[in-house]
Amino acid sequence: MLLYPKKIKYKKIRKGKMKFFDYKTNKIKFGSVGLKAIESGTISSRNIEAARQSISRKIKRNGKLWVRIFPHTPMTAKSLGARMGKGKGSFQNWSTKVKGGSMLFELCGISKNAAIKAFKTGGAKLPIKTTITYYI
Repeated sequence: MLLYPKKIKYKKIRKGKMKFFDYKTNKIKFGSVGLKAIESGTISSRNIEAARQSISRKIKRNGKLWVRIFPHTPMTAKSLGARMGKGKGSFQNWSTKVKGGSMLFELCGISKNAAIKAFKTGGAKLPIKTTITYYI
């Protein structure tokens, strides 16, 4: 099940600037172990779903998994052979902008080693560098 917003105001939005570091969502709030983004970038809904599936398979559906990001930005792309100009491209996929330091996934209810293994496989599915953090 891919994530996407039910209703949006505009079909296409501007890209904007990417912030480098996030101080608001950089702490664990729900679980005991978290997967944190080291660098900033865009993550598509397919990447989020692939990481979520691999994490839930590794923990064998024990414990509780929180997905702290949601893809609410429509990304557009022009066809490969198209020349410059003639407007913005057509809709391609839903994605989210992730700042460095923001928490992506959180887990609780399972052992620390199992959570680390799950987050290593889940982090491999994402297009940005990630690290594993613990609740202190």
